Amino acid sequence: MKEHSVKHQIIQYLSDGEFHSGEMLGGSLGISRAAISKHIKGIQDWGLDVYRVQGKGYQLSAPIDLLDLSIIQKSSSAPVELFSVIDSTNQYLLDNVDDLANGSVCIAEYQANGRGRRGRQWASPYGSNLYFSMYWKLEAGVAAAMGLSLAIGVAIVDALESLGAKDLKLKWPNDLYFNDKKLAGILVEMSGQTGGVAHLVIGMGLNVNMAKDLVDIDQPWANLSHVFDDEMPSRSTIVIALIDAWKKVLDQYELQGMSSFVERWNQLDNFKDKPIKLLMGNKEVIGVGKGITEQGAVKIETANGLETYIGGEISLRKGE
Repeated sequence: MKEHSVKHQIIQYLSDGEFHSGEMLGGSLGISRAAISKHIKGIQDWGLDVYRVQGKGYQLSAPIDLLDLSIIQKSSSAPVELFSVIDSTNQYLLDNVDDLANGSVCIAEYQANGRGRRGRQWASPYGSNLYFSMYWKLEAGVAAAMGLSLAIGVAIVDALESLGAKDLKLKWPNDLYFNDKKLAGILVEMSGQTGGVAHLVIGMGLNVNMAKDLVDIDQPWANLSHVFDDEMPSRSTIVIALIDAWKKVLDQYELQGMSSFVERWNQLDNFKDKPIKLLMGNKEVIGVGKGITEQGAVKIETANGLETYIGGEISLRKGE
């Protein structure tokens, strides 16, 4: 952890996008220039583009906007923990559910083992995106959590639109889209037994300003920086808006269930009335998307008529 702390301090110096000499960095942090060079290599492994010019020092390819916990906590009633480096924000909360207050939030600058649905790895370069998880105790139990990722999708759109974002869409069951490209993914995980309280951890990875040449992602994706007509808000401001929107939606979900979000979700459906393919293991369902039901199931107009499904994944990739 100490090693991560030093790297984070170096990144704080470099975040302004200016040159900083190894001598200055070493003197400020009380370590040698050789140690600075070693830490820089580790920072590059985290997905930051750092280069060195003889006689000038180290510089990031572009300034980065680091999260500021003091600003976030001042504007949020929820307990918030910020990590420079973590395996997974979701896993951290899952490992600590017994000690968490409802609405507790974990955010990180970098995830070493970020994950998406079905165990897929989630690209998590340092300081480029938002890695955000919230703990929520659902008194109604595990069964009541069906469709929750759809409601959270609405909450994310509401939060970003409140800051000036435009043209955001949703893809069933857990993705945020912009211009037919993936902008964010939602992962809901839980612990609890049938009939008892459900301990939910709701995670989100949101692409903010990720360099295309530093990640290998097998589908079209977009950055939040593409979404705003005016200057994009700071990442800390975005976190504050997300916390507020998520808590409001989760309170509403507990009182009214999924049905209160269906109309709004269908308005945001990126693939409504468009040809889609639903993949469920080896089975494929081909048809036209028709939104969702009040239970959160996807509706597909097929050759056999209107069919609904609660599982599977919509695919629109070429060759699939």
